[in-house]
Amino acid sequence: MQASESLPHYPMVIGEATPAHGCQDLIEPATGQVFATVAVGTPSDVNQAVAAAKAAQKDWAALSVGERSAALMAFADALENQSERLARLESQNAGKPLKLASGGDIPFAIDNLRYFAAAVRRQEGTAASEFVGGYTSFTRREPIGVVGAITPWNYPLMMAIWKLGPALAAGNAVVIKPAPNTPITTLEVAKIALEAGLPAGLINVVTGHAEVGEALCTHPDVGMITFTGSTRTGKRVAELAAPLVKRVTLELGGKAPFVVFDDADIEAAARGAIPAAFINTGQDCTAATRIYVQESVFDAFLARFTELTEKIRMGAPFDEGTDMGPLVSDVQRQKVDGYVQGARQQGIKVATGGVLPEGPGFFYPPTILVEAPQAASCVQEEIFGPVVTVNRFQDEAEAIALANDVPYGLAGSVWTLNVQRAMRMSAAMACGTVWVNDHLPLASELPHGGFKQSGIGKDMSHYALEEFTIVKHIMMDITGDQRKAWHAVVLED
Repeated sequence: MQASESLPHYPMVIGEATPAHGCQDLIEPATGQVFATVAVGTPSDVNQAVAAAKAAQKDWAALSVGERSAALMAFADALENQSERLARLESQNAGKPLKLASGGDIPFAIDNLRYFAAAVRRQEGTAASEFVGGYTSFTRREPIGVVGAITPWNYPLMMAIWKLGPALAAGNAVVIKPAPNTPITTLEVAKIALEAGLPAGLINVVTGHAEVGEALCTHPDVGMITFTGSTRTGKRVAELAAPLVKRVTLELGGKAPFVVFDDADIEAAARGAIPAAFINTGQDCTAATRIYVQESVFDAFLARFTELTEKIRMGAPFDEGTDMGPLVSDVQRQKVDGYVQGARQQGIKVATGGVLPEGPGFFYPPTILVEAPQAASCVQEEIFGPVVTVNRFQDEAEAIALANDVPYGLAGSVWTLNVQRAMRMSAAMACGTVWVNDHLPLASELPHGGFKQSGIGKDMSHYALEEFTIVKHIMMDITGDQRKAWHAVVLED
């Protein structure tokens, strides 16, 4: 397909060039209508992008950490100057409420970039010391080289920055492949980087489908793949990267438990469950999808949670009153509805929602499924939509068993006013983040990543910076004595 002159077209960003290609339509989730077109890349574009990145990376890595930090700070300032425009593009392309994009996603992404610009100036390593007599040892952290990044459609700009921030701060160059249906803000970020003075080729964006991602995973000059997306695709990424022994970080699916004890503030828990379950239309790997409530307060919690859920305002993303926008695509909406209708067929009660709305766009109402069997697909599998299950438990031991009884382990929360119980539960829950009396907040300074099939490696924090570096040990003789006793052969004069 050729780009329509009446629609905005978004070309790829490779080095200083914007190659001309065939294109695909981009569908606005709120209307179901085409609103723009984007270039469709090929493996040859990946080759060109990797070459550009490889050329740019050498000089970028040679800069002092202070120089790299200053350049990234300028990049963050440039993004902030265009944050309103970026938020509107994100909202239109991904279907999320503008107030979520402008008030949450974009500011947090910019903060994340600024964090890494600062953190790189204090990289940790072993202090110089004599660990072997006659030698001083120290460590260096060196960049990997070219990093391939593959990002999802639920938080397009934020996930791009989560990859770019630590990779660039560590001295790498990046070739990034955004999701095919939500590429716009990633392309804009790369263009803004050039305008802010980052060197051409440092950030390259190749748009397209699976063949682009596979070419990136198998390219011999790409030293690392960082991926956020489904567990199924993450396994494929790891499989493709393995023959070349590439470093891989994977932030994958989630099925977060939300555990409410009878001593919790039930009103606070019910209110907290609303954003926890339904933010970004439930398209969040940390979303509270499994709510477990202790028997004695189950009915009270369910009644209040249902009442609050039915007050959620579903509507057009740009409307100020909208709390929840559409799902990202019709394919995703059909998938979500398939889980709900499957639950109905199993005899699982639907407390509210669960009916496809009429009219344009990919909307789906917030939906509560009650007392689904623990083995049911709606409990065990990631739905990635505004659907939550609410089940009961008897005691702490059962709560732990239920919370951990899924293949995922990204995040979870416990609601209790008993500090000892909170400590026991947070230790026992097999997930990378545990909140106590809240669910969802993150900070750039702290790690995000999962247990089990929720992935390997960390985003954010200094742990992410370490993921994008290789540790090198330097060992220096400080004696000048070439006749050391441990040498197998001692040469005589």
